[in-house]
Amino acid sequence: MREIAFDSATSIARRIARGEFGARDALEYFLERQRRLHPVLNAIVATDIAKARRQAGAIDRALARGERPGPLAGVPMTVKESFDVAGLPTTWGLEAQRSNVATRDAVVVERLRAAGAVVWGKSNVPVMLADWQTFNPVYGTTNSPWGAGLTPGGSSGGAAAALAAGITALEYGSDIGGSIRGPSQLCGVYGHKTSYAIVPGRGHGLPGFWSPPEISVVGPLARSAADLALAIKVTAGPAGNDARAYRLSLPAPAFTGFRGLRIAVLPSHPATRVSRAVSDEVERLGRFLARQGARVKMPVDLPFDVAEHDRLYVLLRRAATSMRAFDDAGYRRALAEREALSPDDRSYAADQLRGNTLSHREWMLLENERQRLRLLWDDFFRDHDLLLCPGAATVAYPQNPSGRRWERMIDIDGEPMADVQQIFWMGFASLGCLPATLAPIAITASGLPTGVQIIGPQYGDLSTIRFAALLERHYHAFVPPPALA
Repeated sequence: MREIAFDSATSIARRIARGEFGARDALEYFLERQRRLHPVLNAIVATDIAKARRQAGAIDRALARGERPGPLAGVPMTVKESFDVAGLPTTWGLEAQRSNVATRDAVVVERLRAAGAVVWGKSNVPVMLADWQTFNPVYGTTNSPWGAGLTPGGSSGGAAAALAAGITALEYGSDIGGSIRGPSQLCGVYGHKTSYAIVPGRGHGLPGFWSPPEISVVGPLARSAADLALAIKVTAGPAGNDARAYRLSLPAPAFTGFRGLRIAVLPSHPATRVSRAVSDEVERLGRFLARQGARVKMPVDLPFDVAEHDRLYVLLRRAATSMRAFDDAGYRRALAEREALSPDDRSYAADQLRGNTLSHREWMLLENERQRLRLLWDDFFRDHDLLLCPGAATVAYPQNPSGRRWERMIDIDGEPMADVQQIFWMGFASLGCLPATLAPIAITASGLPTGVQIIGPQYGDLSTIRFAALLERHYHAFVPPPALA
C-alpha cells in the first residue's frame, strides 16, 4: 500500500472502493503512525481500536460482496474529545469527568459511522474547550507537528495536529471562538465553521447540559476542501424532533472559477493587531484574485463599528458559555466581583466577567443589537460574494501554560499582545451565524503555515468550501510538516 498519511479522505475512500487496499489495511496504517508519533504529539488521547477493527473488517466484507457501505466507507478518522463516542470517556479535559464514559454516540458520530467512516479515537482539547492552546490535567499537552514547543492552537488543537501529522484521515471539531479555524491556520489544514445549527450538536456536551450554547457550532477539519464538503454532506441536517418536519437544503455555489466573483478582503484592521506574516499573505492572495478576474475590494469597509462588534462578541460568547463556567457559589462570587468593577474598565477580563453575569434584560438588549448586525451582514453579502480575512493573528507560537488566558502574551512583530485577543477575527462569522472556511494559503518565511478565513452569507457553506477548493487547485494546497513528510 502506497503511503497514505497525507492523502485526502476522499481519495482514501475512493481507493478502498476500487480495491487498491482494504479498510483494515488503512486503519492499521494510521494506527501504526499514531503509535510512532504519539509520544511526540499527544494528539489522539482516547481510542477504541478493537471496535474500529471490527468495523473495518465488516466494511471489507461488504465491499467484497459488491456493496457500497457509504461515501466514507473504510476511512479511518477521529473526532474531538468533546463528542460522545460510545465506550470512551468524554472529559472536556476536566479531572472530575474522567469516569464520564459515553453510552451512545453523538449524532455527528452516528452519521459519520453510517457513511462508513471508521471512528477509532478522540483528539485532545483544552479544559472546557476554552483556550487557544491544548493542554489539560487529564491528557496533558498536545504539541504542534510544525516544531517542538509550538502550540497547535485550540480548542480543536488535537484534531488539527493529528491531521497535519498524518495520523488520521478526517476530523470533526467544534467552534464558538475559533476552535476550528485557529488550529486549522496554525497547523496548515482546512477547517469549516458551519452556519449556525445546520449540524446537530447533540452528544457534544457534558452530563446535565441539554441546552446547546448560542453561537457554538460543530464542523469538520481535513487536509482538503473536498473532504470538508463530503463531511458536511453526511452530517448536516436536523435530528430528533426537528427532523420530523424540517429538511436542510444548502444552496449550491453559483460559481466555478474566480472570474467575476465580488471579493471583499480585510487583511488587517486598526481595532486589533495581526502579524505581517499573516496579513501580507492575505494581501498577496487578494492581488492574485484580482489578476484572475475577481472584483476585489481591498481593504473593505465593514458596515458597523468593528471595535463595538468585537466587544459585543466577547459579551455574548461569555454569556453563551456562562452556564458551564462555574457552580452556584462561583456565580455568586462572580456577581460580587462584577459589582466591584469600574464602569470604565473595558478590559477583556472585565468584559468576560460582565458576559458571564448578564441579567436577562442585559442579554436581551445585546441580543437585539446582534440581530441588527446580522441584518447588516445580510446586506453586505448582497454586494459581496465572500469576505476574506485572517484566521488568527499570527502563525504557530510557543506553548505557554502559565497564568490566565488574558494574561498570556504572544509576539506580534516584536510587540506583545494578549493571546485571547486573537479571537477578534472569529467574531465576524460567529456573531453573524455565518459559515467560515479556513484554507491554508502559504508557508511563511519562518517555515510555518498560514491561512485565510473565507466568510460567506448565512447557509453559504458550500460556497465558502468551493472557494477553498479553487484555492487548493490554483493557489496553495496542504503541505505536510517537513519533519513528517
